[in-house]
Amino acid sequence: MKTVSEVRSHGGTQGVYTHRSAETGTEMTFSVFVPDHGDGEKLPVVWYLSGLTCTHANVTEKGEFREACADFGLIFVAPDTSPRGEGVPDDAEGAYDFGLGAGFYVDATQAPFDKNYRMRSYLEEELPALIGDHFPADISRQSIMGHSMGGHGALTMGLRNPERFKAISAFSPIVSPLNCPWGHKALGSYIGNDQSAWREYDACALIEDGARVPDILVDQGTADNFLEGQLKPELLQAACAKVGQSLTLRMQEGYDHSYYFISSFMPDQLAWHAERLAQ
Repeated sequence: MKTVSEVRSHGGTQGVYTHRSAETGTEMTFSVFVPDHGDGEKLPVVWYLSGLTCTHANVTEKGEFREACADFGLIFVAPDTSPRGEGVPDDAEGAYDFGLGAGFYVDATQAPFDKNYRMRSYLEEELPALIGDHFPADISRQSIMGHSMGGHGALTMGLRNPERFKAISAFSPIVSPLNCPWGHKALGSYIGNDQSAWREYDACALIEDGARVPDILVDQGTADNFLEGQLKPELLQAACAKVGQSLTLRMQEGYDHSYYFISSFMPDQLAWHAERLAQ
């Protein structure tokens, strides 16, 4: 692991780091905020997964999470959204919603993407081990959150790994790739045309198939221009209601899809995570 930068902020250290990933076969960049802590103290970890076109930098620079993380004693980890580098395949037309910056947090099975696009295994196995080895992280206390495509990643990863994550939340998540254009393009190309194989990457399908967690928190802006065509939070609401899965869905009046929205509710979501990570 190499240190790109470390700066003092809000009574802690904000760092950016790179390492060579065995899963993706590429250099991967991620950021970590570590609040001040006592010698030998281990802190709970909040994972944040970003959306389409983003890198680790978007939330690191605009998410306004550090003050809350310092107050609650939370390590905040922000990975990249896809592999990058020479030879990594991209969308043939350079579109924003597939390929570089759009890994959808899956392990691709279709060539040529299956060699590098292994974001699921990278985040479920490889990067957590690195965080545990190099930072004062209490790996027994982890939670996960994300935005848009990253909200999809947080929901599906959390539902697949309830023993690992004590809390799951999302901003404007893609709740059902089976039922939106972004999902059809990404999963069709990464996973193939058999939609039964998509279910492990669809939060609504996972809940229908028996996945359960104590609670899910979602904040969604009512002025989000992707609300009706891509995000469809009512599908998650219906899936949870049908089986009794606890969901707190907060429709935030007038907010859009941007980091102005995310940063407005980031401290509140982190307080929600901190309460559950303390249990």
